[in-house]
Amino acid sequence: MSEKDRKIRVAISIGDYNGVGIEVILKTLHEKEITEFFTPVIFGSTKLLSFQKDRLKLDRINFQGIHDASQIVDGKINVVNLWKDQIDVHFGKVTKEAGEHAYQSLKAAAESVSNGFTDVLVTAPINKDNIQSEEFNFPGHTEFLGKVWEGKPLMFLVSEKLRVGLVTQHIPVSEISKNINPKSVYSKIQQIHKSLVEDYAISKPKIAVLGLNPHAGDNGLLGSEEKEIISPVIERCINEDKLIFGPYPADSFFNSSNLNNFDGVLAMYHDQGLVAFKTISFDEGVNYTAGLKYVRTSPDHGVAYDIAGKGIANEESFKEAIFAAIELFKNREEYKELTQNVLQHIPLKLEKGDNRE
Repeated sequence: MSEKDRKIRVAISIGDYNGVGIEVILKTLHEKEITEFFTPVIFGSTKLLSFQKDRLKLDRINFQGIHDASQIVDGKINVVNLWKDQIDVHFGKVTKEAGEHAYQSLKAAAESVSNGFTDVLVTAPINKDNIQSEEFNFPGHTEFLGKVWEGKPLMFLVSEKLRVGLVTQHIPVSEISKNINPKSVYSKIQQIHKSLVEDYAISKPKIAVLGLNPHAGDNGLLGSEEKEIISPVIERCINEDKLIFGPYPADSFFNSSNLNNFDGVLAMYHDQGLVAFKTISFDEGVNYTAGLKYVRTSPDHGVAYDIAGKGIANEESFKEAIFAAIELFKNREEYKELTQNVLQHIPLKLEKGDNRE
């Protein structure tokens, strides 16, 4: 089988194994004939995965254990064995060891994509506290991948109903207004626009921009960021022939009429966008890290320690994350093909007697 014909290879990091990450991975891969759609490559250990598989009584799953991503077998559920020892799992507990293994899994999975052994990355949830170390000093996956994949990441929450990007991501509320400036707002609009065109094949996307303050500042009475920063940036984008609208009051924006009228939404900060997104798209939403060279998605939920080990975690968001990553990869490849050598010169073969002047 040629490189072009093989199934897309999906690198999967296990996240915090004391949470629900491995459970939703296994439930997704337990579906009959799942490997007809893609080749899963999990970065962890067969011992750890078999332990959870047996607890969940998922008998149909068979693992292809390998030692390196260069040994991937297409059509199988590959497990890259990063550790040989048996790991003690403490469901619902925060442990240093779980954080260390989560980082090792993430690092190896991300490297497999950048080295060309896999095509996309899907990450199970991490605990942002116990994963911290000298090697991982980031607020989350988004910032880490921006560093190792050398890009400017956009946290883009996507579902069939809604796509929401953020100007500020994982920062304290007290720091939000300090990070809302013409450069940050303009760059995020450009990133959303680029992603909608290249990743979602929308040639002329319509983007709504939310205000920072209550009632979008109420004409300056409740804050000046809308008048001094956000509106001028929107005007600049309109002059560049982009369909950018706003700023809209966040408290009244997320209704069915607006959702049908726009292809993407830019929120100013984390909870402004994610509260609405998770309410509207819960169990179907996907966290997509746009703006990078490679595709990374994840479910839109966390480690869920409260239900870990109980076998009741819903795998729908993780499943959506996998198929979203595959679709995004295909869209990107198609966009590259359509835009490469568009104006390539094709010499004309002149017949004898043609006028060459």
